[in-house]
Amino acid sequence: MQLKRVVVTGLGALTPIGNNTNEYWKGLIGGVSGAEAITHFDAEKFKTRFACELKNFNVEDFIERREARRMDPFTHYAIVTATEAIEDSNLLEGKVDLSRIGVVYGSGIGGLSSFSKEIREFGAGDGTPRFTPFFIPKMIGDIAAGYISIKYGLRGPNYSIVSACATSSHSIMDAFNLIRLDKADAIVTGGSEASITEAAVGGFNSMKALSENNENASTASKPYDKTRDGFVLGEGGASLILEEYEHAKARGAKIYAEVVGSGATGDAYHITAPHPEGLGVINVMQVALKEANLQTTDIDYINTHGTSTPLGDIAEVIAIQKVFGEHTKKLNISSTKSMTGHLLGGAGAIEAIAAIKAINEGIIPPTINHRVKDEAFDDDINFTFNKSQSRTVNAAMSNTFGFGGHNASIIFKKVD
Repeated sequence: MQLKRVVVTGLGALTPIGNNTNEYWKGLIGGVSGAEAITHFDAEKFKTRFACELKNFNVEDFIERREARRMDPFTHYAIVTATEAIEDSNLLEGKVDLSRIGVVYGSGIGGLSSFSKEIREFGAGDGTPRFTPFFIPKMIGDIAAGYISIKYGLRGPNYSIVSACATSSHSIMDAFNLIRLDKADAIVTGGSEASITEAAVGGFNSMKALSENNENASTASKPYDKTRDGFVLGEGGASLILEEYEHAKARGAKIYAEVVGSGATGDAYHITAPHPEGLGVINVMQVALKEANLQTTDIDYINTHGTSTPLGDIAEVIAIQKVFGEHTKKLNISSTKSMTGHLLGGAGAIEAIAAIKAINEGIIPPTINHRVKDEAFDDDINFTFNKSQSRTVNAAMSNTFGFGGHNASIIFKKVD
């Protein structure tokens, strides 16, 4: 069986630095920080009192109020971005077989705010169970995929993946494989997260995973800076339309990029810490390159996982140097989490869009907030510090990793 080619024909984004794909990209190349004081709850007693929240987003501009109240915010974000991506692609404008169009869409945590609210209200009562009938559907992580499918009548493959912060990258990879294997003509894929809640901030604080630089919130997400002290929590999501190449060409679709390779590996090391020598990350990039039938010298840009944690940033760069060798010096590397914060399960999808836009626009988004050099990193590595850079990008790699040792790497390239 000859594998099908897979291309990207639609994009949708909802991020702390832009409420659609164009705004998001403008924020990225402009080096905008999305970090501000938390407004979703009173964070005064928490060690971390800031995050990258969405700005000027009103769900009722997109979803009828009664319906929106039956959903958790992570589902709101999924529907909004899926709608943008589907409209961008014009996928449903002509005559299409809806049984051949599916949804693979995930969330790392799901409806955490809905779960917390119901339990808090139950605990404050007299012990009599009084739960909304929408409690379980609001909470479960697969429900966003279900809602997207129902809204558009998409009867192809429909499911969700959960692999912590690698979730939406693994979702894209599964969509890629379903189309390659001729199980679908197109897939709406991606991920979203709405975890700026008391439970998430408190939980991550107890792990010492979050930055506590409250006095300098806007510059606290600073991957590769010597003074980095943890990641900054973000919210939002992104959707991509993956489509079989001939199907897209036949309907005259615009094509942003081709998906040519992917990798999925495990660290088998620790539930939260990266392997110090980057063994799983080395493997995942090698697997992606092999599947793409590309050499290391073919890659121009890597959008790194780069969370701004002391250990994680180092482990990934060690892995990149081992895989790319001398070509590391010719790469542009950047962590867009320096601007968006870490969207957990939604990170891979918004960062895939950043990589795709870099290919289309010939611009590398920066790693902002860098001030102090970390001697752990070689001087000749181009981290694209503080300012976007213009260059031709023929192929770009996007890396994401999750608690549990889950690693994902996806390669996009210009369509020949």
